[in-house]
Amino acid sequence: MPTRRAESKVAPGWWDYTTLDKKILDAAAKLTEKDLFKLSRKGFSIRFYETPQEFYNAEALEYVEAWQQATASRPAGICGPIGPVEQLPLVAQIVNSLKINLKHAHFWGMDEWVARGKTVGKTFPLGFYKADWDFCFGRIDPKLRMPLANLHFPDIDTREYVASWKKARCVVMQGGQGEVKHWAFNDPPRREGKYVKQPMPASEYRKLGTRMLDLHPMTIIQNARTSGGGRVQDVPHQAMTVGPLETWKAECVSIWHPGVHDNALGIRLTAYMISKKIVDTSVPMSLLAEHPNVRFSYLRPGIGNCAIEIH
Repeated sequence: MPTRRAESKVAPGWWDYTTLDKKILDAAAKLTEKDLFKLSRKGFSIRFYETPQEFYNAEALEYVEAWQQATASRPAGICGPIGPVEQLPLVAQIVNSLKINLKHAHFWGMDEWVARGKTVGKTFPLGFYKADWDFCFGRIDPKLRMPLANLHFPDIDTREYVASWKKARCVVMQGGQGEVKHWAFNDPPRREGKYVKQPMPASEYRKLGTRMLDLHPMTIIQNARTSGGGRVQDVPHQAMTVGPLETWKAECVSIWHPGVHDNALGIRLTAYMISKKIVDTSVPMSLLAEHPNVRFSYLRPGIGNCAIEIH
């Protein structure tokens, strides 16, 4: 019988990275910038950018380069996040400046909040559709913008969103990393049922498609901090999210680390686990070790260090 893993230090009743073997956490904490770069392997590459301008411009270009591959016979697109968002106005600026026609391009939103059993409306202040439209799509010249039918966002009724993944190839799924080590809202599962002693196996987690889920408390607190001025009372506790099932349809998974969404340990830990192929659903991002093409991009000044010191 497997031994019972440690309890979470932040959310009893949930799995998260604080339940990992301390040896893994300590090994990640020791990584220097040079060590991070050495974690690259076949199927997992690591890039660094020196300035925020380079970083967010490169992130924006992933949108443009994916859309430029779209044709009438082979439409193509990108699945993108809210967090970070600094790249989104740059995407619109590049499209308008170069007059790139997006007629055959597609976009999949990763997530959307759920409140009172329904996905939030397009005017919800924290809404992801609203952010994508305000920062990017609403700024693109209507003559160049893709048809609204090519914009796909998850809804409570997942049928249309799931079917949209058959309409075009997803060149890249782009995202950030939350403090709970998720991509999209693929949070660690609850510690319940047959997964009390050990977390859900990766083989089971990989079967999860687009779905509604309860958010880990750490995710709720993070979103209150980064987007809500700390107003945790206004952050929904449920959301729709694109699943691993769809993620493995993306030709590349590209994760961007500006150093403000997760901390110095977190942005090391996931790279370490993916590089060493340590897969554990208490760290959902570690499942990307099994994806054939993953890329991490770091803003070098945001890497920081894991020294213990009082500020």
